[in-house]
Amino acid sequence: MKGLFWVLGLFALATALALGARLNEGYVLVVLPPWRLEISLNLLIFGTLAAFVVFYMVFRSLMLMFGLPGRVAAYKARHAQQRGERVFQDAVRLLFEGRFGQALKRATEAYTAGAAPGLSALIAARAAQRMRESEKQQGWLDAAKRADPRNEASALMLEAEMMNEAGRYDEALAALAHLQDKRGRHIAALRVELRARQGAGDWDGVLKLLRQLAKRDALPEEMVRQLGIKAHLANIADRADDAGALQAYLKTLPDSEQDSRVVLAAARALTAVGAMKSAQQLIETTLDAGEARWDSRLLVIYGRLTGGDQTARIARADAWLQHHPDDDALLMALGRMCFRQRLWGKAQSYLEASLAVRPTQEAHLELAALCDQLERTDEANRHYRAAVALPLSSQ
Repeated sequence: MKGLFWVLGLFALATALALGARLNEGYVLVVLPPWRLEISLNLLIFGTLAAFVVFYMVFRSLMLMFGLPGRVAAYKARHAQQRGERVFQDAVRLLFEGRFGQALKRATEAYTAGAAPGLSALIAARAAQRMRESEKQQGWLDAAKRADPRNEASALMLEAEMMNEAGRYDEALAALAHLQDKRGRHIAALRVELRARQGAGDWDGVLKLLRQLAKRDALPEEMVRQLGIKAHLANIADRADDAGALQAYLKTLPDSEQDSRVVLAAARALTAVGAMKSAQQLIETTLDAGEARWDSRLLVIYGRLTGGDQTARIARADAWLQHHPDDDALLMALGRMCFRQRLWGKAQSYLEASLAVRPTQEAHLELAALCDQLERTDEANRHYRAAVALPLSSQ
């Protein structure tokens, strides 16, 4: 409908111009001595319009002709940019496909073509790292930082990840420290740092990071627990020769992180350095906490503790026996402590009860030693023979 109105309007305008020209009897006199030129006004108007159209067409033709090199250059630039974008996309795809040599080649082409040069350099750095070409890797990381200052944080994160994978943990931590100065720390950076500190053996740093990540629910609970146990075990091992340092460390250990393996390692370390009282307190606190913290392996250590008030230990173990009457390790510990206190009857009773629950070589050997002490040679020899017939257990 709109087109029809335009056609009708053009016809009306043409009709009006034709009628106007027919009724127009004006003329124009041009005098240029010695010549005189007289033309109708209609012809002058038509000629002026025709001259303008011709001039405009000639002018446009000249503009198009002289602007041709610029348009060609712009076309080539657009074509090169489009090709660079396609090459960049190929580089990303090849990197994810694991074809690192081709990815490096395409990323180099994209960087040369100016297609996202910073990101192209990062892709080239990752591909070079996968190909174990460390010099190219570092060169491309530097190129990524130069190409666009906004890529510095990305380059530092990538550098830290690659240093971790190469086992260069100190360099990874240095890159992360630089990143923290620039942008602060976020969850992804904390995860990378956690791996770096594990590799560097900084277990105090690992524990600190684990607590931060746990607060943010950034790691599975089981992973946090297992890594925490590993860190505590390593810290205990590092302090195993220094009773003071070991006791100070255990005082800072939160209750929520006192896993049975950690407590067991701590008790063994305390016993090894002669801190019997601290080992006793640690074991008693743990076992008094109830079923959730009960660990029969601690009783093996408890029964071998020397010094201190042995009678009080026997009384404490007797109280535990009310709730764990069938724990062979507890019965063994009571037997050993009574033997040490020369309570021969009780010692024999507890050791035989331990054998009844689970026959072990250690129980037979303890009974054999008891019988030797009481000069019951035949019975002692019988227990020695029984001990030889059984495998050696952890007790």
